[in-house]
Amino acid sequence: MAHRVIARLDIKGPNLVKGIHLEGLRVVGKPEAFAHHYYERNIDELLYVDVVASLYNRNSLAEIIRRTAADVFVPLTVAGGLRSLADIRNALLAGADKVALNTAAVRNPQIIREASRYFGSSTIVVAIEAIRQPDGRYFAYIDNGREHTGLEIRDWARRVEDLGAGEIILTSVDREGTGKGFDVAMTREVSSLVSIPVVAAGGAGQLSHLTEVVRDGHADAVSVASMLHYQVVRENTFQGDYSTEGNTEFLRSASLPARIQPATVADIKGAFRDAGLDVRFHGGC
Repeated sequence: MAHRVIARLDIKGPNLVKGIHLEGLRVVGKPEAFAHHYYERNIDELLYVDVVASLYNRNSLAEIIRRTAADVFVPLTVAGGLRSLADIRNALLAGADKVALNTAAVRNPQIIREASRYFGSSTIVVAIEAIRQPDGRYFAYIDNGREHTGLEIRDWARRVEDLGAGEIILTSVDREGTGKGFDVAMTREVSSLVSIPVVAAGGAGQLSHLTEVVRDGHADAVSVASMLHYQVVRENTFQGDYSTEGNTEFLRSASLPARIQPATVADIKGAFRDAGLDVRFHGGC
């Protein structure tokens, strides 16, 4: 199957934000505008993550999902603060195609089984946020990388597949937002243990990082944030009112991290094609 390119949009309140190691969040823009921009440029999927939902015990993406789903017609996965079957149902009714569980899945693994049986396994994704330990092992974290679970990711990945999850989003918290590249070894290890698709996330800074994690890490898809978002900021494609929440100094200074190579969806898919990797081309991409 063709490898997918997924745009990740981290959301805090009304704003699209970006940080490093899932911390130090800076406002980048309005999520609906970025989502529509990527849709028009043939992104394969969108991933919406409410990055403070579990911390504040809330789920507040429904209205943003509805606004996005009204004119964006690619698969949309929603994550953050989903704690029950009712929360999942509400997200799907608002327009999401899939939901990603992390904190709720760790605290109550049976929700994976229940949700996959009720909504279908293809609808239920488990997000694993991994941090490498001094002994080389990787453990899963929850609450957007804040809380240690004691779960070694190999055991957890196999278990979530057995419980019925249809996909895993595997994020290296150590690499996230740094532009240093994916943790290819970690991705390869998890991909070799499960038969469900693994989405590699955390660390993309160059086009070569994306092709490497697919070719050598055996990822089925890549989740990209900084490279895509910074390209939009650099192009100054659209303006917005960012005064309602967050640190807007980044937008005003437009000082992009040196490790991040801004890229368009077409740039990424072109790199896949040039590397001999199957990728979805459609609509003039």
